[in-house]
Amino acid sequence: MTINIRKADQGEIELLSEIAIASKAHWGYSSEFIDLCKHELTVTPEKFNAECFTHMAYECDGVILGFYAIGTLNDKECELDALFVRPDSIGTGVGKALIKHAIAFVAHQGFDRLIINSDPNAERFYLAAGAILIGEEESNSIKGRYLPVLSIPLHAEQGPS
Repeated sequence: MTINIRKADQGEIELLSEIAIASKAHWGYSSEFIDLCKHELTVTPEKFNAECFTHMAYECDGVILGFYAIGTLNDKECELDALFVRPDSIGTGVGKALIKHAIAFVAHQGFDRLIINSDPNAERFYLAAGAILIGEEESNSIKGRYLPVLSIPLHAEQGPS
């Protein structure tokens, strides 16, 4: 079994979007809810190619099982814009490998903090990865729905793994 976390390719944008939508739907949300979130879950060519974003794919034996996206907020902070795992790979360690890689990646870039606007179902996952709850923010997709905002403090010595 060959596992690799690498920069995603332009030709994988549609697949990344499919993974994000399927992963979100895995948590039992209604199709109406997923439709409301679809624009946020879709990886667009504009976002993919923006200089302030990096998309990394988790690949096992040539198959992408998950991905994350990091967006730069300022010279000290970046945001975990996305972290999604194919439903058939949830609970297998793919997500844990992705968040660990994301933390090391941004720490190596010199950032001090990784901000996460989390789905409520993922909050425990991020807390287990070292995040702390710092507040909540209204969803961009659904008015009146509030999402946990977390922060992972970074240290330069965390370098890439």
